[in-house]
Amino acid sequence: MSFLKTALFYMVGSAIGGPIGGLLAAIIGSHVTGGRGRTQRGFSSNEQQQTAFFAALFACLAKLAKADGHISEEEIEKIDFYMRERFKFSGEQRDFAIKVFNHAKNDSETYEAYARQLASLLGTNRNSLVMFYELLFELAMADGVLDGNEEKLLRRTTSIFGIDDGLFEGFKRQFSDNNPNPYIVLGVDKSMPFGEIKKVYQRKRREFHPDSLVAKGLPDELLQKAQDKFIAIQEAYKSIEKNQVAK
Repeated sequence: MSFLKTALFYMVGSAIGGPIGGLLAAIIGSHVTGGRGRTQRGFSSNEQQQTAFFAALFACLAKLAKADGHISEEEIEKIDFYMRERFKFSGEQRDFAIKVFNHAKNDSETYEAYARQLASLLGTNRNSLVMFYELLFELAMADGVLDGNEEKLLRRTTSIFGIDDGLFEGFKRQFSDNNPNPYIVLGVDKSMPFGEIKKVYQRKRREFHPDSLVAKGLPDELLQKAQDKFIAIQEAYKSIEKNQVAK
């Protein structure tokens, strides 16, 4: 998918509004040419949606990275890692993401505005929202310190995304520990009966199975992240199961 070309047609036809529409318009600027009849020719609605929510994601990443007043080298390296390894962006996709990031970090829109539009674009796809939240948290912890402003934004994000607010504490512990607790990874309490833990595992295994996420419209660039999450859930359960057997 060509993000930039899709974005051009998006803005010509005013197919998207809100802060993301304004951001894309500002980035594209004088490059937009042609009439409204060319708006969506050659691009599927799925391609257009993916362009929009990757723009929203990198805008959120930019605002979060700048929340403590500056963007650290560790955060820059983490963004580069996302583009190179998480999403496997092509050169053109990378250029587009960098333009979004650089514009959003200094524009007048708020983090919350971009986060709300990202949540709106993903609709009821809760699993994708959880994965995006994890990416945001990983960036905030890239320099090893969770700044007060970053913490406020991340706590607020659970409400905006409509996800469990307990994820904040879970991810905070997960990214503060080089050896993540399997109970935290699985999102269960150690005091829960093993039978209940198994039910949670089975539900999450279904929810985060790559095939299930593809069916819900998860972009190709996030499938590796989904696969990593799926593997982490399996490994966490195996570790808990092993401890249970050893009792």
